[in-house]
Amino acid sequence: MEKKNIAIVDDHPVVRLGLKQLICEEPDLSVCWQAEDVDEAKKKTAEMPPHVVIVDITLRSSNGLDFLLYLGEHAPQVRALVVSMHDEVVYAERALRLGARGYLMKQDADERVIEAIRKLLSGGLYVSEEQSERLLQALVAGKPATMEERFDLLSRRELAVFNLLGEGRNTREIAGELDLNAKTVETYRRRIKAKLGIDSTSQLTYRAIEWVMHQRSGNVR
Repeated sequence: MEKKNIAIVDDHPVVRLGLKQLICEEPDLSVCWQAEDVDEAKKKTAEMPPHVVIVDITLRSSNGLDFLLYLGEHAPQVRALVVSMHDEVVYAERALRLGARGYLMKQDADERVIEAIRKLLSGGLYVSEEQSERLLQALVAGKPATMEERFDLLSRRELAVFNLLGEGRNTREIAGELDLNAKTVETYRRRIKAKLGIDSTSQLTYRAIEWVMHQRSGNVR
């Protein structure tokens, strides 16, 4: 029997160990690698793409949502299951929009992670029944995530780039201000557009200016 390879991206060793033990009890599943941050996960994914990767949102010095974007661009065949302590109500839809195929609260992982993995392996999506109902209701109501909710997806560095865009800086100026190269700034711009659901450069600039004006007016969330 050919085993399906499962990877784990989480910065807590105890969590990784617990997930590995659950997975390795299944005769047809195997943990092929583990990582504690996005950079390590990207490197290992390139070397050995798993069938399913379990990823937390909050990682050591990085953000699991950035890894979802990476998978969408470089390894779309890898199915991502977010297993996080963050409230499913707040983050599940965001993770799914960024390419995750499932969302599971850590408190439920012991009982449901194998079920969730098998759901993804079969080509399906996995969320709790309660979240599934919420997603369906939002779809029927046609209510997308608000722009302010989407801002929560931005990493600290992405938000810095976004703020400088709103101040009228171009790519070269932003690169100099943040000690980055122009190519890296362009990568951040693409990630920001993806996370905020923005299609064009002009719309990105408009939203950035609007955001800076909003901050300066004192109307902070």
